[in-house]
Amino acid sequence: MVVADAQAKGKGRLNRVWQSPPAANLYVSIILRPEIEAAAAPQLTLVAGVAVAEILSQYCPEGVTIKWPNDILIHGKKICGILTEMKSSPAGVDFIILGIGININMTRDDFEPSLRDTATSLQVETGDIINRLDVICTLFNSLEKWYRLFLRRGFPGVRDAWLRYADILGRPIRVVFREDTQTGVVMGIDDDGTIVMKGADGTTQRVIAGDVYLLKE
Repeated sequence: MVVADAQAKGKGRLNRVWQSPPAANLYVSIILRPEIEAAAAPQLTLVAGVAVAEILSQYCPEGVTIKWPNDILIHGKKICGILTEMKSSPAGVDFIILGIGININMTRDDFEPSLRDTATSLQVETGDIINRLDVICTLFNSLEKWYRLFLRRGFPGVRDAWLRYADILGRPIRVVFREDTQTGVVMGIDDDGTIVMKGADGTTQRVIAGDVYLLKE
């Protein structure tokens, strides 16, 4: 595990910029060597999402949700991003780097103006300055629990917890991937972590990539 106090080039999914000021947040990279198929590696993003949502719920008992595939929100605002990168060979997975960034003690004014209405932190949500070491220790304990369960049972062992935090089952969504947009109602999530939804034409579709947005019912 590598924990940084700040990042000069913090990045998120699709090379988006992640604000990483010093002495404020949690930036951690964890090297994992699971004995899994390379195709299963993206599921670790979902596993980590459950672990993060679990510990954030201790600070904010209401309003913590997972946004597929890699964001954690509080009251609809992003507080955490998760990124996995893998090195593999014909023999299988060599290692996976699991990166997690959690906004802890940033104030609303610390965020860039363009992010103030869409991003948040534990300090903003609770009104308190949070001990970052406490968050780190709690997060590692939660990650270890869910990671071990994943190694034993695969994603199905984590799916029910993920669905509770995601709160998307049976709800209409819009999926945006590059220039393409799809809409449908979520029917469930597969063993491989892909979303299964029913389109407006009644056909079943699998969402393997993109940004997911809940629609008003």
